[in-house]
Amino acid sequence: MNRLFRVLFTLILCVLIEPLVTTTSLAKDVPDHPLRLRKEQMVLISKIIKKTIRSGKIPGAVVLIGKQDRVLYRRAFGHRAIKPKKLSMTIDTIFDLASLTKVVATTTALMQLVEEGKLCLEDPVARYWPEFKANGKENITVRELLTHYSGLRPDLDLKPEWSGYDMAIRMIIAENPVFPPGTNFVYSDINFIILGELVHRISGQPLDVYCAERIFKPLAMKDTGFKPSPTLRKRIAPTQYQNGKTGKLLQGEVHDPTAYKMGGVSGHAGLFSTAGDLSIFAQMLLSGGSHKGARILSPLIVEKMTTPQTPPNKTIRGLGWDIESVLTSNYNKLSPIVFYGHKGFTGTAIWIDPVSKIYIIVLTNRVHPYGKGDVRQLRAEIKKFVAEALVPVSAKQVPDTQPSLIGYRNMESKRNGKVQTGIDVLEDENFKSFSGLRVGLITNHSGIDSAGRRTLNIIYKSHNVKLAAIFSPEHGLYSNDDYNLSSGIELTTSLPVYNLYGDTKKPTEKMLNGLDALVFDIQDVGVRFYTYITTMGYAMEAAAKKGIAFYVLDRPNPITGSFVQGPIMDKDLKSFVGYFPMPVRHGMTVGELAKMFKAENKINVKLHIIKMRGYERTDWYDGTGLPWVNPSPNLRTLTEAILYPGVALVEGSNVSVGRGTNTPFELLGAPWIHAKELAGYLNKRKIHGVRFMPVDFTPASSRFKNEVCHGVQIILVDRQALDPTALGVEIAAALYKLFPGEFQIDKTLDLIGARWILQAIKDGQDPCSIVVRWQKPLEQFRKLRSKYLLY
Repeated sequence: MNRLFRVLFTLILCVLIEPLVTTTSLAKDVPDHPLRLRKEQMVLISKIIKKTIRSGKIPGAVVLIGKQDRVLYRRAFGHRAIKPKKLSMTIDTIFDLASLTKVVATTTALMQLVEEGKLCLEDPVARYWPEFKANGKENITVRELLTHYSGLRPDLDLKPEWSGYDMAIRMIIAENPVFPPGTNFVYSDINFIILGELVHRISGQPLDVYCAERIFKPLAMKDTGFKPSPTLRKRIAPTQYQNGKTGKLLQGEVHDPTAYKMGGVSGHAGLFSTAGDLSIFAQMLLSGGSHKGARILSPLIVEKMTTPQTPPNKTIRGLGWDIESVLTSNYNKLSPIVFYGHKGFTGTAIWIDPVSKIYIIVLTNRVHPYGKGDVRQLRAEIKKFVAEALVPVSAKQVPDTQPSLIGYRNMESKRNGKVQTGIDVLEDENFKSFSGLRVGLITNHSGIDSAGRRTLNIIYKSHNVKLAAIFSPEHGLYSNDDYNLSSGIELTTSLPVYNLYGDTKKPTEKMLNGLDALVFDIQDVGVRFYTYITTMGYAMEAAAKKGIAFYVLDRPNPITGSFVQGPIMDKDLKSFVGYFPMPVRHGMTVGELAKMFKAENKINVKLHIIKMRGYERTDWYDGTGLPWVNPSPNLRTLTEAILYPGVALVEGSNVSVGRGTNTPFELLGAPWIHAKELAGYLNKRKIHGVRFMPVDFTPASSRFKNEVCHGVQIILVDRQALDPTALGVEIAAALYKLFPGEFQIDKTLDLIGARWILQAIKDGQDPCSIVVRWQKPLEQFRKLRSKYLLY
């Protein structure tokens, strides 16, 4: 009875105040779910859309808002058609998606092929389509097409007249890049026409057939496809008359002129769908690639394509997907909400927030009937409204001076944590622990609070503590250099900056004069040879000698604090890349490491750990709720941080680990490696959690700069199953077995850290048996480690 009353009330409300809302939508307007838009919020959305309809910018619209696996709001507004006669919009109206084709169809198909090992993102397109290399296109890669950094023009010429798919392919072969690949962002339909052709060439099926069988049918997206059946015509929203106000009215035929000339099927346009089907697609992405038992993509592939994949300091794009931030006003604070999504020329759009799990679908046919509509303001207003109404606050105010520090929030979180790091806890306590102290801060760009504000600036502005000096580790204060940086002055505070990487790796007595304490706030990556923890150990020793206190503002171990893996370092191999005899993957936070260093190395320092709140040992970084910040220039994603403990084991030798490319530590190669041989061998080893594809790449810097390297792309498919340290030994053993005359295995000793492993590899021992041999020492380390765990 109560439910009937609510439905009747809603009907009356809509009749009275929403005359442009069609009654056909009401059955699914307000789902019976506690997490839903309030009535006043629904009215506000209606007002936004009604205003746009009345201004003549659109004939009508369908709006759907959901949260992960449920629909919160779905309504149809206005008219599906106004020419040749008016037809009401309905929630099951089928729309020409225009450029949403790029992400719903083409990108998804491409990433399936990547996951299956049939396509490599770093490969030149010409590897799969030899004729493509003509006219200076031989170096354009698949990645550059997906991110719009290919250097190709926005579209093919429409004049002189031409028609046919094959003709478009011939025109693409004749194209000349307008920019060198990888240098300039140019949003290009040509890129996705090429990608659609790659799907055809690699899978053996035309794009429309492949997508129907591999994407839409498994997901039960029954109203989605290219060239819709004439039986669906009555539900399809028409677009525009082909010749101005005359000619054929396009209804069920693609609006995009290039795709139309190609016969209606192209990688950049031609897909038709409904809001309901797109809701299924969004739910699939938010569920890590599956929907109701049908798995389309792996969680890590979804994460990869929806997180930044473009060169540093360039226009940010995912693979196919756009990534944009919306500043919202929540609780009188500016909060950035980061969506991935895409827009279509006909007036369509989809946006997804992977943190709140909210998705927004706005479908209009704004080009109907004469191609003069405009949905820019409508889309922006709806997106901002939903962000403020439903998306929880996940960051505090973002200072204008540090916008680059707010990283994109990765997907596939096992939990949606709200971790407070040491600096967050200090802020909450108004720096009570530091009251009256004159401190030196050891930090870099990763020393930020959960709102993206620098620890350096926060302490400097505090009235309870005096910041007197700054110390920076390897890569410098801003982590923008791979080389030694000299000391200098920090520009915003005019404080001295002492570089602790180079000739001086430990604070001198002179540097510490006048200080009461040293404070360490740097994001570690959880690996023995990452030099930031050595800097911490050296600084603790210097503080002990000077008789001053040492504070650690604790931070998460990004690759979890629950895995302990790899060989224990030989004690006599202590160096700047090996401060303490522990395994490669130690499973500790910097605060826990500091406790262990103090006790085991007998450092007589007054140590204070500012613990985190809300942290769990099993947290991957993308489960903490904290913004991702590159810990150093060549660790740009969590995926790279996960692979780093293994791939980096061999980088001391004569191989490239992808430094100088867009995906360091996801690549490995050298001019002397045979790519197919190495990939085939490693795949036969059946290493849990990864797969290998042969690849050629040319580093722009670092080892083998401007030389073509042959090797493998390492595809992470299951981070829980992967032991990266075992992967590293497998790689070293493979290189020594296949290329014994070229691979300089002895140069790996500093990072592997154990002489017996090098000898075992030289003796031809199976890598699996090597991993077994280090298990007993690991158990001993776990017992030692247990004494110092804080969480």
